[in-house]
Amino acid sequence: MTVTTTRFDSSSATLADANVQLKDILKTIPRECFQKDKRKAWTSVIVNVLAVGAGYWGLVFLPWFLLPFTWIFTGTALTGFFVLAHDCGHRSFSQRRWVNDWVGHILMLPLIYPFHSWRIQHDHHHLHTNKLEVDNAWEPWRVEAYQNCPPLIRGFYRAIRGWFWWIGSIAHWANIHFKVGRFSAKDQKKVRVSIAAVVVFAALVFPTLIITTGVWGVVKYWLLPWLVYHFWMSTFTLVHHTHPDIQFRPTAEWHEAEAQLEGTVHCTYPRWVEFLCHDINVHVPHHISTGIPSYNLRKAHQSLRRNWGSHLQETRFSWALMKQIVERCHLYHPHFAYQSFKSAKSNQSQF
Repeated sequence: MTVTTTRFDSSSATLADANVQLKDILKTIPRECFQKDKRKAWTSVIVNVLAVGAGYWGLVFLPWFLLPFTWIFTGTALTGFFVLAHDCGHRSFSQRRWVNDWVGHILMLPLIYPFHSWRIQHDHHHLHTNKLEVDNAWEPWRVEAYQNCPPLIRGFYRAIRGWFWWIGSIAHWANIHFKVGRFSAKDQKKVRVSIAAVVVFAALVFPTLIITTGVWGVVKYWLLPWLVYHFWMSTFTLVHHTHPDIQFRPTAEWHEAEAQLEGTVHCTYPRWVEFLCHDINVHVPHHISTGIPSYNLRKAHQSLRRNWGSHLQETRFSWALMKQIVERCHLYHPHFAYQSFKSAKSNQSQF
């Protein structure tokens, strides 16, 4: 596969120059795209549970030489758990808040992910998408900030901005979601409840796995599917907002409609991945409104194509795409969006 990105229409005025607001884009999306459907929502849960169950059946009964394929399938199906919890976090799964909270918590337990911790941090990302030094999802560092970091931190940043991008989600999970002090006082009780839920789950499941299957059982049935899940999470979130032409802007220059429509990438993955992950990579409409349920994203995207097609970034997942990102999109550049570590070094007397 090759990179097939649809570029901006240079003849079109920028959204900022045309004074286009997010509400103007929202008005062009059919109202039915925002409607919740209980049957579709719960069918998604049932299908996802069956897919995860099939994966674990395979881990138990299929021959050893099929384990890599089974780990990939199971980890991808577990990513679907996260996507459904993602709908719950945005309150687009159910009309009832308590249903969203309960389903979100339950689906995130196998991933050891505190639901409210993630939900609150993720809401911040949606409010400040591609806002330099404010967004908390794959924000590129300024050259000066990178230079002023200790060597160990610089090395880690180089790794996750390079060919070790796939551990980025693990770092984000470990560094942010278990620190109660990072949250406002009004949110800390909910955060503690979510952390307690995953701690209790881990305290019950991991000893049981060790007793019944040994340490290898923890690796086979949890760790390796979990690593596949984080591979997809790292890849999805990196590609969602990273492209050589997509600019992060300082607060004074940031424009909401531009950031949400033009700063979000629609990426097509193999159909089995999109099915198991509930079309989360049909991502542009999700940034126009988090109220659109996952099963309505494709219909909303078709509407955006008809009305705002020249402002959409669309690409297809491939190793060529990942190579382009990890070899170029390293550090912030005020005019060219990104610069590579090599380019930044050549422009600095001391790097």
